[in-house]
Amino acid sequence: MTVQQLIQALSQLPPDASVLLEGDAGYSPLGAVDIVHNSAGLPDEVLLQPDMTPD
Repeated sequence: MTVQQLIQALSQLPPDASVLLEGDAGYSPLGAVDIVHNSAGLPDEVLLQPDMTPD
């Protein structure tokens, strides 16, 4: 999925909905969005990071 596809998919959802990430231990709220700039012809990558705040 590209950033453009992600934005398009998210734009179809309620603007006040929470974004959760699914993992092995269940669901975590989205805590950060980071970019990894690649070289050698590889595309940049966007990383969705879970919120690591203790419960």
